[in-house]
Amino acid sequence: MEILHALPSSLLSPMVLAFALGLFATLVKSDLKFSDELSTALTIYLLFAIGLKGGMKLDGMSLAVVGGPLLAAIALSAAIPTWCFFLLQKAVRLDPVDAGAIAAHYGSVSAVTFSAVLAYLEVEQIAVEGYVPALLAVMEAPAIIVAVFLALSRRKATSSQPADFKKLLHDLLTGKGILLLLGGLAIGLLSGKKGFEQVAPLFDAPFKGVLALFLLEVGLVTGRRLHDLKSAGWRLVAFALIMPVLHGMLGAVVGKWCGLGLGGATVLATLAASASYIAAPAAVRIALPQASPALYLTSSLAITFPFNIVFGIPLYHAFAERLFKLHF
Repeated sequence: MEILHALPSSLLSPMVLAFALGLFATLVKSDLKFSDELSTALTIYLLFAIGLKGGMKLDGMSLAVVGGPLLAAIALSAAIPTWCFFLLQKAVRLDPVDAGAIAAHYGSVSAVTFSAVLAYLEVEQIAVEGYVPALLAVMEAPAIIVAVFLALSRRKATSSQPADFKKLLHDLLTGKGILLLLGGLAIGLLSGKKGFEQVAPLFDAPFKGVLALFLLEVGLVTGRRLHDLKSAGWRLVAFALIMPVLHGMLGAVVGKWCGLGLGGATVLATLAASASYIAAPAAVRIALPQASPALYLTSSLAITFPFNIVFGIPLYHAFAERLFKLHF
């Protein structure tokens, strides 16, 4: 029990443990399984709820105050999956579909890691700008759109048929995953906090419970595809450990540059370093169904997530602190 208490509480959350249970159930050859209809329903709920809550957090914020940090966050979430996609193809030697799926996860962000960095800064008594949840909100969708577009366009380019980029972009933006995220974001922004209160009993309190069920099912799928991890080997493990550190440092520099304080820059660094295991898996399962969950979930949830929680957040804060002492 003492060992369990020594672990960060984020690693012992019901959501993460549900994923571990699904993985364990597959390894022991349990007959536990989800129907396709239930899996689709859970995915639709999560994507719409994420968009809805993200839009609500943007309501009433002055663009003069948050405009710079928001644009910087969006730029980061679009740039990170771009170089990740090409690096995963060249260095890790993955095909375009798996490279795009993993790039989407590393460009998008982790809400649990975001919560962990806020708790860390609160303990350290470091002030954080009140609008930082908006940074989380705007970094979800751009990364997924960019990564999926790169994967589909690259796959088209290597096939015998010429790529129709106009149709590709239309299919991407009107696909269920992106449509639910962007549509929910628009609805949350237009209806505002008062509008969200009307649907909060469905989309707020039950969210974590539905997420636990989703991750349980994801754990089952991942367990069935663990053999895929052998094909990537140590290269993917190295990617999952090195890239968060580089992205975290970049996020801290961008945070200072766009006017955030030490706390805000640490938050942006952590967001840039984090890897999604909620919005991205849900969207990727719809947009890139051929991608292997064992690759994108093992790297993001089993490697990058615990690394960030245990080592990453203090490292990004220390780097940001050193950065703010420099005069340039």
